[in-house]
Amino acid sequence: MPMTAKFALPTTPEGIVPALLKHLNSLDVDTMLGFYDPAGMIVDATGKPHIGREAIGAELAKYFSLGLQMSITQRHLFVADDIASLILDWSYVGVARDGTEVNMVATATDIARRGDDGCWRYLIDNPFGAARRDVA
Repeated sequence: MPMTAKFALPTTPEGIVPALLKHLNSLDVDTMLGFYDPAGMIVDATGKPHIGREAIGAELAKYFSLGLQMSITQRHLFVADDIASLILDWSYVGVARDGTEVNMVATATDIARRGDDGCWRYLIDNPFGAARRDVA
């Protein structure tokens, strides 16, 4: 079973969210980067896409700097062949490393793709997907 630096990658669509949580809650950028498709992107709160390992890593580092564990509730999972659409409610709630109280709650609209190795990886990570945004 293919793995990232620390955790197995999902081999079924139903395994995406549990694997995502393990990767995210490692708070390790390199571990989480292994969960992304090579062509993947993360979309920031303003709606701007960040493509490539360096850009995605920089966005992940912002979240991980909080030092908080993410919670996820899966609303929907739609699968068509090698593509999965995920609608996820997620939150970071607690006291960050710097002492700031955090109550970050949103609904993500994400896309995962099954690779040639049979493992699912994030293609589009859109954590604020349901939020209204103005794109510059």
